Amino acid sequence: MTTETFEFQVEARQLLQLMIHSVYSNKDVFLRELVSNASDALDKLRLEKLRDDSLDADVSDLHIELDVDKEARTLTVRDNGIGMSYDEVGQLIGTIAHSGTATFLQELKEAKDAGGAEGLIGQFGVGFYSGFMAADEVTLVTRRAGESQGTRWTSRGEATYTLQRVDDAPQGTSVTLHLKPADPENQLHDYTSEWTIREIVKRYSDFITWPIRMMPEAKDGEDAPEPETLNSMKALWARSRDEVSDDEYHELYKHISHDWREPLETIRLQAEGTFEYQALLFVPSHAPHDLFTRDFKRGVQLYVKRVFIMDDCEALLPPYLRFVKGVVDAQDLSLNVSREILQQDRHIRMMQRRLTKKVLSTVKEIKTKDAERYGTFWREFGTALKEGLVTDPENRDAILAVSSFATTHSDDEPTTLAQYVERMQDGQDDIWFITGESRQSIENSPHMEAFRDKGIEVLLLTDAVDEVWVDAVGAYEGKKLRSVTKGEIDLDAEDAEKAGEEREKQAEEFAGLLGWMRERLEEDIKEVRLSTRLTVSPACIVSDAHDLTPALENMYRAMGQEVPRTKRILELNPGHPLVKGLHEAYRASEDRAELAESAELLHALAVLAEGGQPKDPARFVRLVADRLERTL
Repeated sequence: MTTETFEFQVEARQLLQLMIHSVYSNKDVFLRELVSNASDALDKLRLEKLRDDSLDADVSDLHIELDVDKEARTLTVRDNGIGMSYDEVGQLIGTIAHSGTATFLQELKEAKDAGGAEGLIGQFGVGFYSGFMAADEVTLVTRRAGESQGTRWTSRGEATYTLQRVDDAPQGTSVTLHLKPADPENQLHDYTSEWTIREIVKRYSDFITWPIRMMPEAKDGEDAPEPETLNSMKALWARSRDEVSDDEYHELYKHISHDWREPLETIRLQAEGTFEYQALLFVPSHAPHDLFTRDFKRGVQLYVKRVFIMDDCEALLPPYLRFVKGVVDAQDLSLNVSREILQQDRHIRMMQRRLTKKVLSTVKEIKTKDAERYGTFWREFGTALKEGLVTDPENRDAILAVSSFATTHSDDEPTTLAQYVERMQDGQDDIWFITGESRQSIENSPHMEAFRDKGIEVLLLTDAVDEVWVDAVGAYEGKKLRSVTKGEIDLDAEDAEKAGEEREKQAEEFAGLLGWMRERLEEDIKEVRLSTRLTVSPACIVSDAHDLTPALENMYRAMGQEVPRTKRILELNPGHPLVKGLHEAYRASEDRAELAESAELLHALAVLAEGGQPKDPARFVRLVADRLERTL
């Protein structure tokens, strides 16, 4: 058969060189990755056979085989799973551009400790290449189930690799590592040692549901030995809690999630009755880098009676819990259901409700018992969890119970809504909040001045989802959630009558200026009124109580939804010297051309103060420059 030679991509060559030159102190992880790949291939064949009875493939004894040749110094990892076609080998092995290689390389270079680096292998889907940590040359022979011809791939991990069609390849895939010369000073990494292989399999792959077999060494005078199964194969989720160590749970999590760090929490659930299933779920300790990207793979593994059905079953958990990893093993689902049918299955919906409640109750328990671990959880996943306040009304109360928010009450300690309510001042009826891009910007907002002066606590919400959930929730324990930037504000509860009379008097006094400014700025605003929320700044921009905020308008437009531009309200501080001066100039002059520029500047300053920008920045700069020039 003709042998073709191909060049690796630039990123692939960089990756191989990093691995070949021992970036990782623990080289054992290569065997974990190759065994995991073999396990995935067996899962895929079993599923493919369930979907297509006509597939010409032997599934009678699916297994993984390890073969050591001490004299030739080779280690082979072999499976009789789904295999690959010639084209698939070229796509999946010859190129790794689709695996996020650039990000992988960057994180690899930045990893300071070997323990942090080695887990990145599986996380970015480049586990096959880890074989070059232990081998000078790697040969892969594979045949896709149902096809008659196989493929051989060979490379020394340098600039090129070869592809060749072969006729005698068995079903599945075998990866043969031509191991590097032995290191007499480091016997722990002798991968021709039966003891070493057994130890690695037990540590990393004992939970694999397929048998991992190896032929033990023959002893003098004894008959040829039988192959031995190295792993227990008993699913961890089917074993009692006393039978499984934390280390075993953590290794299963790493296998499922391709995360090198230990999980923050392990969650077990066993449902009995008319519909039985078992679940073993994990809450990670760190958010994956792509948690908020469209291509993020969410969902947990679905098994039915220990048979693998689906890798990322999105229907088992709502999107706001997409960071949860794990396994669900049901007893009564149809084995040949499609993804579309699965999403409508009554039992699936039952499991989703139960699993969701279990995860939320576990987070609540963490919050109650361990402030440090809860802080880690909320820092990593709070933004995602808050999406459920919008999308999952059924569990809204449970989500609010485990949610916390930055607040003016403390610089570093977040608060719950229940704690906020406990601290509310006498006569305070509303829970006040402000949204924005950062804590610093919203704390310094003009809208906060009256609240700061009167010591009224305000929630500081800086995530994009905060713009949405506050409207969806509306109130908590009868206390309305109100934005300090919307509607009219009245904080003078102690002497409301006197304050009301004073405001009426000021409104009458400033009526001419307010009406004139509304006419001058009618393209941009719908009303000009005196403010009760300003104590230091001259002006601010507010929205009507039921209007969309500018941030929400921008969010909808970014999603491709056209929304009409909302005119907002300009509020003036009648006690500010600038506003007083403008009022006096308005009353004293009939030629108000220059005053029109002052009104325009005042509006632009209010827009800038809340993080926006003037409609015509160049004109704004010119007007400011002119005013500055006159003062010199």
